[in-house]
Amino acid sequence: MRHNQKVKLARAQAIVADVIANASGPVSVWVVDGHGELLAAASMDGAAHDTKLNAQRKAYTAARSDARTTRELAGKIAGGEVPQSFDPFFTFFLGGVAVFEGEERVGAVGVSGLAGEVDEQLALGAIERSAGR
Repeated sequence: MRHNQKVKLARAQAIVADVIANASGPVSVWVVDGHGELLAAASMDGAAHDTKLNAQRKAYTAARSDARTTRELAGKIAGGEVPQSFDPFFTFFLGGVAVFEGEERVGAVGVSGLAGEVDEQLALGAIERSAGR
């Protein structure tokens, strides 16, 4: 079943700390469980106010959609594919990445504040470096 597990709090906090430590400028980061509910978050000093909602929506989208990233979901839509699940809170901005334990989606990370490609790389790197926590 898709939502049996969730990202452990220690890992969620490690992801937040990693994103903050590696960001080249002010960002907001959200880590959510498989339902898209908040586990850990932070907004760096100087992060634009709207980055909080954007990070939340990116994480929510990556947790709840059938895509592994917001980039992947945007590509599906652009290609004419209708996702298996859709929600009006979904976003197509880069920076939302699902977290997996094996093949099971257990949560997601959303980063907002820099260029979308950078937001996405911060999320991917933090997920990779937090594995096993």
